[in-house]
Parts: sequence; C-alpha cells; structure tokens
Amino acid sequence: MPRETARRGMTGRAVVSLVVLAATVYLLLTTAPRLGLDLRGGTQIVLETKDSPTVTADAETTDRTLEVLRRRVDALGVAEPMLARSGDNRIIVELPGVRDPREAVEVIGRTAQLSFHPVLAPGTADSRVLNDESGQPITLGPAALTGEGVDEALSSVDSQGGGWLVSVDFKGDAGRAWERLTGQAACSPPGDPTRRVAIALDDKVISSPQVSPQVACGVGIVGGSTQITGRFSPAEAKDLALLINAGALPTPVEIIEQRTVGPTLGAAAIDASARAAVIGLALTALFLLAVYRLAGLIAVGALVAYAAVSYAALLAVGATLTLPGLAGFVLAIGMAVDATVLVFERAREEHSVKRGGSLPRSVGRGFSGALSAIVDSNVTTLLAAGLLFWLASGPVRGFGVTLSIGVVVALFISLVFTRLLLHLTMRGVVARKPRLSGLTHEGRVRRWVNRRDPGFLGKPKRWLMVAGAVVVAAIAGLFVAGPNLGVEFTGGRVVEYSTSVPADVERVRDAVSDAGFPRAVVQTSGEKDISVRTEPIDEDATERIRTAVAGVAGDATEIRDEQIGPSLGAELRTKAMIALGLAVLAQLIYLAVRFDWRLGVATVAALAQDVLIILGIFAWLGKSMDGVFLAALLTVIGYSVNDSVVVFDRVREVRGQRRKEPFSRVVGTAVLQTLPRTINTGIGVLFVLGALLFLGDGSLADFALALLLGLVAGTVSTVATAGPVAILLDKRWPGAGRPARKASPARQRDDNGAVV
Repeated sequence: MPRETARRGMTGRAVVSLVVLAATVYLLLTTAPRLGLDLRGGTQIVLETKDSPTVTADAETTDRTLEVLRRRVDALGVAEPMLARSGDNRIIVELPGVRDPREAVEVIGRTAQLSFHPVLAPGTADSRVLNDESGQPITLGPAALTGEGVDEALSSVDSQGGGWLVSVDFKGDAGRAWERLTGQAACSPPGDPTRRVAIALDDKVISSPQVSPQVACGVGIVGGSTQITGRFSPAEAKDLALLINAGALPTPVEIIEQRTVGPTLGAAAIDASARAAVIGLALTALFLLAVYRLAGLIAVGALVAYAAVSYAALLAVGATLTLPGLAGFVLAIGMAVDATVLVFERAREEHSVKRGGSLPRSVGRGFSGALSAIVDSNVTTLLAAGLLFWLASGPVRGFGVTLSIGVVVALFISLVFTRLLLHLTMRGVVARKPRLSGLTHEGRVRRWVNRRDPGFLGKPKRWLMVAGAVVVAAIAGLFVAGPNLGVEFTGGRVVEYSTSVPADVERVRDAVSDAGFPRAVVQTSGEKDISVRTEPIDEDATERIRTAVAGVAGDATEIRDEQIGPSLGAELRTKAMIALGLAVLAQLIYLAVRFDWRLGVATVAALAQDVLIILGIFAWLGKSMDGVFLAALLTVIGYSVNDSVVVFDRVREVRGQRRKEPFSRVVGTAVLQTLPRTINTGIGVLFVLGALLFLGDGSLADFALALLLGLVAGTVSTVATAGPVAILLDKRWPGAGRPARKASPARQRDDNGAVV
C-alpha cells in the first residue's frame, strides 16, 4: 500500500513538527537567555599569584595558572569568559551569566593540591597532624602520590547509600604508587587507625577510608583506580571532580578584588546590529518571494521556524549569547535556506528540463535528488563542529556548540518541516495551476546555464595558475603588511579611572573612539569607575585616553594601569589548531569514503585557498584579526566545504549518467547544473552580510567583511581550484567521482510523489 505508506510518513512528519514547535514556543516563553559580557556585563574577579616554598610567582607561572583556571571555568559551564594576565602576577577573570559568584570564586580560587597520605601512629617522626573529615585529629605521613598522577575523576551516586562519591583513575606510575600505599596500610589489623589512607585537598582531609579487610598486606588495591567518599552532596562531588580534572594551580592565588562590570558593547552598537539583522533577513525574504513565489513563501516560513527552533535549542542547553555569536546565528539563518533552495532548484530541473509531469511528482523527485547533497554537506559540517566542541576550549568550543545546533536544526527543518509544508501546499489549486508555485519555470540563471559549454574546465592547469597567483598575492600581505592581531592574541593595556560622578559609558565610548581608539573596550567597573582595554599603547596614547574620559566625566583619576596578556592563550590556540586540523582530516576521510579520495583532496585544497586569501586580504587592509575574526574564519571553512560537497555530489551523479564523457566535462556540467542554487543561496546570504557590513558595529562590520570574502572565495574556489585539482588527480589516478549505487528499478514514484 504505497500511497498509504506515504500518507503515514507525512502524518509522522506532522506530529514531529507539532511537538518540536510546541517545545520551541514553551522554551521561548519560559526560558530567559544567558547573555554574555558584551551584552549585559558580568562578574569580574582579580586574582594575584603568590610565591610558594618551591615556586616563584613570575609571568611564566602566572600564565600556567591562567590555563588551569580556564579549564576550571570551562568545566563550570561558563561560556565565553574572558581571562587575561595583568602585569606579571595578576589574572583578570570576567564571567558572564554567573548566577552565584561566590560559588564560582570558591571553585576558581582553590589551589586544589590533591595528595594521598599514609596514616601513621601519633608521634611518628616526619609527620603532621590534621583533622579528618569527622573533625578528629589524624597523623599523616609524607604524600605517597599527588593529583598529577590522576587521569580522570567522575562524580556519581554512592551505591552504598552514603551520598555522592568521586571515582578517581590513576595514570602511569601513580597506579602502582596507589597499590604500594594501600598495600602498606593493609598490613595493619582491621580497626587500627593506621589501616586508613588519607586523601587531602589543599591541606584539608576530605576522606580517610580504611582499607578493606579483603585487601592483602603488601598487595594493595590493584586496577589503578579508587573512590573518594565523604558523604558529599551532588554539588560538592561535582566541584571536587572538576578541581581534580582541571589540575592543581602551580602556585597559590589570592582573590584581591571582585566586582560587577558593565557590558563591553554599548546600546547603540547592539541596536545597530539588531537593525542590520532585521533588514538583512527582510531583504532575504523578499528575494525568496520574488524568485520562488509561493515556494518562496514556504522558504520564508521555514526560515522563521529555523530561527525559532535554533534559538530555543540554544536556550535549552544554556548557551551564553554574545553579539558575535548572534551575528553568526543570523548568518546561519541566512545559510539555512541553502537546503531549501537545493530542493527548489532540483524540482525546477525535474519539472522543466528532464521529465515534466505533475508538480507533486517533481517536488518529490526534487527532494530525492537533493537528499544526498543535503546530508553530505551537513554531516561534514557536523563532524567539524563535534571535534571543535570536544577538543577545543573557550570561544572555539562555543562556536562548535552553536554550529552543531544549527546543523541539526537545519536538517530537521529541511527534511521534515519544509517537506511537510510543500506536501500540503503543492496540491489542490496549486496542482491545477502549477505556475503559482514558482517551481515550473527555468529561471534566468538556468536559461543562461543551458547555453554554456561544459568544457570550460578542459585546461585545468590554467585555472590553477590563476588561483595560485591570487593566493601568492594574498600570502604576500602576511609578510609585507603583516597580520594585525587583536588584543585577544597579543595582549594590550588596561587603564582604569575613578570618576567623581557616575559617567555615561556610551559618551565615554564615543569620546575614546574619537580620540583614535575605535576598538577600545570601555566598561563600567563598580559604581563610578571606568576601565578601558586596548592594544599595546605608549604613554602619549594613554594620556589621550585619559583626556577623552575626563572630557566626558569631568574628572578622571587613574587608579590602575597594567599590561595584560592575551585572553586567547597559547594552550587555547594550540587546542584550537589541533581541533581544526583533526576536523579537516575527519572531513577528508568522510569525503574519501562517501565520494572519492581525489574529491576529498580537492575540497581541502579549495578550503586552504579560501583561508589563505582571507588572511592575506585582512593583512593588506590592516584589519584586526581578533576573536570575532576567528569565528568568521571557522564559518568560512564550513561554507567552503559545503559548497564543494554540493558540486561534487552532482559530479558523482553526472558521471554515472555519462561514463564515457571526459571528466573535465563532467565537472563542468556539475558546476553549471548547481550554479542556480549557488547564486540564489549566495544572494540570500549576501543581503544579511551586506546589512551587517554597512549598518552593524565596527567589529561586526569586519566579521561581515570576512564572511563576504569567504562567500566569494568559497564559490570561486570550487570552480577554479577544487574542480581543476579533481580533474588533474583523475588524470593521474583515474576513477574520481565514481557514481553512487543506483536505486532498485522496482522503486519508482507515482504522480503524487509516493514510493511504489
């Protein structure tokens, strides 16, 4: 009963769509967003590293301490924090959306020196007396092993009914040290205090369990793991596991200041960016309506649904929303229409170019033909997003979260919601008057494409020579002009002023910008203080900033002037590069398995070209390469791979139909056939980016510029680089773009698009 099966499938899509939309409405009405430092401010903590008996608190030690603190902040679930070294021995930590600053301070500031000790008889030499977890004095011997030997710690419920516990796995020689420690304790009779093992955190005994009578003397507990019990609450067990996993601070820290800071961006910048987003999306909607008519209206509805569901998903996972993140979110809304455009163009192709027939049948074939391209492009992006989330940290990890949610929601909207709307719409009046749909005519781009010769890639080396010249010119900018790295990468200077009366921070921002520092971060700090964070500057520049602040506030007394280190530290940058490299490798492997290794190599070559071109152009223009630029670059990488996958998916299909045709003509045909989708999707995204570029805040304007460059470079590189590289590889190792397996001939579609 094929038609009944199709009806049940649509009923299932309707039920799933209603459930998701209902959950979306509930989350939007009941959940408040967590806003980042740039939108609402947060808690600022200033820590100072102190000398220990074995370690001097210098700049190098402070940098190591900062990386441990960053791991703790990430584990606390605080997204988009700002951590930077200030001077040689101070660390500034700014935490957006922290509900309980006191708890955060307690966890962040603990030294977390974990150690495991034998319990000795009272009065034993080379020992010290502490109180155990019940408050009774206990004599401890020297530490047998420390937290450095811990591989992983996890909190869980104590199955024995004693609350929560923390399981600890040891690594390397630490497992054998634990065996020796427990084997020594097991030599004492049961009930003797010396049969206990003490576990201390920051010189406080948190657990001192007795070794089980089943453990033999001299043998100890084998297996390289143990459990820390102490009747912990769930929060205490979670915090303890967090501290053990993050590691011990290299040196003690002291909290010397805690205050509330204002947002780093002003209301004017936020309003301008919001207006730009609304205008860009409105223009995108009008474009879709003009090109696809009724189908365009469905695409606009899908666009609205994508925005709502994605935003609700971000609320559900507790993501912290920042302005760059929201800008990327707006861009993702614009790019989410890509899958819908793929289906529309494929339906046009099926109806007008290939077979004709009823409109529902053409739409069904459009979904079937576009399915592999939609799935492959989204899976490659999801692979990258997942690796960025699991392996990176800080803003790069946050980008992975946002991207993962965007990809999953885009797949749902494309394959479930949009298909349901098309199924309901392309019947009745529309089926009798198909021109209303907007899917029955070729369109100007497709008519132009049909007159082009697909042999334009017959000389691939010429294309690569031109592409190579552009890349060389771009790379020259990195050496001649040099990259203009932002404060996040280079560090800078923070100057704080006390004003006699509360100053209007918006007017201070404008004054500092007019003084020649448009990228300076100006925040309120406390009730009457203003802090200005900028790139490295000399004393004359500092005086210009003070004069600008005084001109608005009436009086500005400098209370702090310190050099700060980069907020994107060396460890974070290293993790980001490793995660990015593995993400590209995972995409290459997927493409090699799904398509062909030659096409995978060609995709990565185009991706590398896009990245180099954007870096070079930004260097020539002197634009700042900061955290926002990093997010833009990651987005460009995703777009570049997505564009190549769509074209190579068509390459595989065309080669299955034209096995004897030269591969260069196969690639040329695939490029021409997918060109309408490329142009229409590109124009839709162009409206959003253009609005952000001309109407948005300065940093977001650069964000939009990088993405515009990536949009153009990604589209061109697919033709000028990925295609020619694939052609040359096929000449050297024939077999690129092998066709997919054909569907069984017994499975065809009736006039309603049902499978029979």
